[in-house]
Amino acid sequence: MVCNRVEAWTRDVDFLLRQEGRPMVNLTGDRKHVRVMEADWRNTDKAVNWIKEEAVNLTQPFVLYLGLNLPHPYPSPYAGENFGSSTFLTSPYWLEKEPVLPCLGPAQEWSCGCSPGERAAQALELLWRNLGLSSVCQRRFSEVNYEAIKIPKWSSLSLMHPVDYYSSYTKNCTGKFTKQEVRNIRAFYYAMCAETDAMLGEIISALRDTGLLKKTVVIFTADHGELAMEHRQFYKMSMYEGSSHVPLLVMGPGVKAQQQVPDVVSLVDIYPTMLDIARIPVPQNLSGYSLIPLLRGKAENEVSPRGPRPSWVLSEFHGCNVNSSMYMLRTGKWKYIAYSDGRSVLPQLFDLTADPDELTNVAIKFPLIAHSLDKLLRSIVNYPKVSSSVQQYNKRQFISWKQSLGQNYSNVIANLRWHQDWLKEPKKYENAIDKWLSQSQ
Repeated sequence: MVCNRVEAWTRDVDFLLRQEGRPMVNLTGDRKHVRVMEADWRNTDKAVNWIKEEAVNLTQPFVLYLGLNLPHPYPSPYAGENFGSSTFLTSPYWLEKEPVLPCLGPAQEWSCGCSPGERAAQALELLWRNLGLSSVCQRRFSEVNYEAIKIPKWSSLSLMHPVDYYSSYTKNCTGKFTKQEVRNIRAFYYAMCAETDAMLGEIISALRDTGLLKKTVVIFTADHGELAMEHRQFYKMSMYEGSSHVPLLVMGPGVKAQQQVPDVVSLVDIYPTMLDIARIPVPQNLSGYSLIPLLRGKAENEVSPRGPRPSWVLSEFHGCNVNSSMYMLRTGKWKYIAYSDGRSVLPQLFDLTADPDELTNVAIKFPLIAHSLDKLLRSIVNYPKVSSSVQQYNKRQFISWKQSLGQNYSNVIANLRWHQDWLKEPKKYENAIDKWLSQSQ
């Protein structure tokens, strides 16, 4: 989207504008409305049909990729008061079947019901059992018990980290939200997850029905999480767990059943893992490491010519809804987040064991740990240099975009997602951009 790009390019401009509409929920249809996200269901149907009609007859191994938009929030209308907002959309069918609260219980008590039919429910139960989840949790599906939905704690606006405040403000989340509004957003998001589960169930059912399940590796993951009002934010663009910690479930031949791997891993590990599964030599210069040793329950240094994987994972972000490049290093119980050049914006350090909600920055309390992790981060990526390059890139891209618009520039920039704030003082914000453009790096 042009809006996202322009917002990212201008993050160093001296203004603060709401770039999103207020997050909202929308209940559609009735208790028989199953296929809410129609585009995802069409793609799921295509995948199921391909498995049943094509894959079953193949004599060579196959790879099938199915990308779903759910449980991503839906985009808003392109005009009006809610332009720029994200909508958490579901139907009563899913809202009454969403997983309310994980709790301990034997596998016999499961009631998955997270697909349109019994077949998908049974397939999902097979997946959870194969992953060893049957002994540690029970997925209950019933009418939503809103009181069971956790309301996240928020820091006061005055105590928020400056990058967090910028994110919350631009996402239009610094205003007043009632507990019921927050519960609704989180409940609708969980219901959207249940609909996603059903699509996965259809794929597993198709593999089982064709006899392919026992010789197929299934990988389920996501490119980002959803804050769902944690830290006074929704969507992503954050290094907090709700945004950066994603699911990664694997089942199939050669995968040790009923294990939960405690190691931190990264999405860059998926590519070398798929090469390994296909018995294609893994290039030694890749950033990621094959997950096969972990999936088979073996010590990596026994089988990997590269030796054991690093004990850390790295993530970085340079897009919209943040006013600084940010870099996250996760190792053991620690999460270290550095910003910009490492000096102009204070870093954050969280002890995820003592503080799983990431509410207390302990960088000042544990300066030696913060320093050690910053040193490790700099050995992995020269983040001050990268941040500087991003700033230069942003200015170049904005100048090019502005020039491409010619006389339409003022009208176009005023009517992006930040239009409600921009149109109140358009000249003020154009002048702020001109001042930014005139400054040397």
